[in-house]
Amino acid sequence: MASLMDRIRGLASLFWREVAKFGAVGGVAFVIDNGLYWYLIHGPMSGSEVKARFVSAGIATVFAWVANRYWTFRHRRQPNAVRELVMFVLINVIGMGIAAGCVAVAKYFLDVTEPGPLFLVGVFGTVLATVVRFLAYRFWVFNVELEAEPEFGPEDRDVLQQDPAPTPGPGSTTSEGEQVRHSPAG
Repeated sequence: MASLMDRIRGLASLFWREVAKFGAVGGVAFVIDNGLYWYLIHGPMSGSEVKARFVSAGIATVFAWVANRYWTFRHRRQPNAVRELVMFVLINVIGMGIAAGCVAVAKYFLDVTEPGPLFLVGVFGTVLATVVRFLAYRFWVFNVELEAEPEFGPEDRDVLQQDPAPTPGPGSTTSEGEQVRHSPAG
């Protein structure tokens, strides 16, 4: 029973570390997205708030994919980076639709025309889209089994594994078909 509780605590700890990293990446992407959006609606895209939201979110998305792939979910990234990127972009298109949709509803259905309130509505849409993105990234995009990842740290393995994996004997092969070599000491 203690082993099961250790495993549950380890999984919870890993989940919260991913949430914290995702939050840090999201915070930077949030600043990129909304800073660029603010600049665009007060300058080159004045009067085109919905398009400006798509542009700013698109640039923030590229940053977020790189940061999430190589930091937040580095132990869960898929071996096929192109497939992962396509799935990531699909989730982010949905997220951009949520954020831009909030702005569109405010502007075209509620007749909000001032940049300040439209900005706040865009921020609300971004927060809502962020929740959707995290769940999709965690359970769909970056979903490779942790134990299969060579970069999965020993501290994570210790927490998540109930029993250590059996050591292959001399003459056995790995899952990739390579011959297992043993040193004279072990």
